[in-house]
Amino acid sequence: MQPMIVDHPLIQHKISLLRNKRTGTKEFRDLVSEIAMLLCYEATRDLPTEEVEIETPVAMAKTKVLAGRKLALVPILRAGMGMLDGMLSLIPAAKVGFIGLYRDEKTLQPVEYFCKLPTDIAERDVLVLDPMLATGGSATDAITQIKKHGAKKIKFIGLIAAPEGIAALHKAHPDVDIFVAALDDHLNENGYIVPGLGDAGDRIYGTK
Repeated sequence: MQPMIVDHPLIQHKISLLRNKRTGTKEFRDLVSEIAMLLCYEATRDLPTEEVEIETPVAMAKTKVLAGRKLALVPILRAGMGMLDGMLSLIPAAKVGFIGLYRDEKTLQPVEYFCKLPTDIAERDVLVLDPMLATGGSATDAITQIKKHGAKKIKFIGLIAAPEGIAALHKAHPDVDIFVAALDDHLNENGYIVPGLGDAGDRIYGTK
């Protein structure tokens, strides 16, 4: 399944601002949240609806509402947290889980240190959030853990991906839809996306 590269002009403009090394911490954090909200709009396009009848100030009307599909948002700590508020602004009833992973600087492999998911995760559609899909290791490991808890319908939402990350995630989880705002050229020798935007977590939280 091909990844969905969301090339809406507003998203592409905001991604350009994100990439700029002169963009400060507050603006960067706001942009991540805004782009996440726009990606959420696209990733939830297939949510089912049902027809209801309501009374407007003028007349009775038949209109549509969401058909009760349960959703869960699972940011990968820590950078995925930067996407959470933007997503919740559109789907405030979603439950939230957390998976903590860090990348071993020598092996570039993800190391899990925390996992807390809604008890009914198996009954929910899950959106996994992480700004960068680089090697694909963190996303693959997080989704593996979520599947172990029974979830079956999972989507990954990120800001920028490398071809290597897309390929790795698709190989490990071909059933997972991938939504990103940009597909970049490659990974460098340190496992960073090129041209990318640097370390998303450090830029979101001002820790570098």
